[in-house]
Amino acid sequence: MEFNKVRFLTSMAMLTAVSLVLVAAVAFPVIPAASYLKYDPADVPILLGTFLFGTSAGLLLTAITAVLQGLLISTDGGPIGILMHFFATGSFVLVAGTIYHKAKTRKAACAALLSGTLTMTVVMVVFNLIFTPLFLGAPMEKIVEMLLPVIIPFNLLKAGINSILTWIIYKPVSKFVHRE
Repeated sequence: MEFNKVRFLTSMAMLTAVSLVLVAAVAFPVIPAASYLKYDPADVPILLGTFLFGTSAGLLLTAITAVLQGLLISTDGGPIGILMHFFATGSFVLVAGTIYHKAKTRKAACAALLSGTLTMTVVMVVFNLIFTPLFLGAPMEKIVEMLLPVIIPFNLLKAGINSILTWIIYKPVSKFVHRE
């Protein structure tokens, strides 16, 4: 039992560290009209943790990573950036983790990742309408104009790529972490 706790805590710490390294090392704009929106694969370790250890663990990883990233790496977002990160990734984790842990099959994983991608996109539409005017000082009309050409495609692209990466590497990572 004690060994499993150590393995769990070590795995969670490693997933957090990898997420932070990924956001620091691999972040680039994907939509020219909004160069402040950058793709990064930092959610992949969080999604792996969610599939490996459950939705609660995924939400804990999300909270820790969002705060550390906001304080150490993406400091220009401040508290709003931390909140946006938590709600974006947290909504994905909540939906994907819940679906996957009901039936741990490839079909369930696919449905979980697709549902998580769509959920994150919808949640980020709402949160961009609320927080982006505060963050960028832009009028609401400008944000509404950005929804279809910028915000929705960006979130679909980011979550979609992270879902594909998670799909590809989950099984090998799972076999390694859960080996006896």
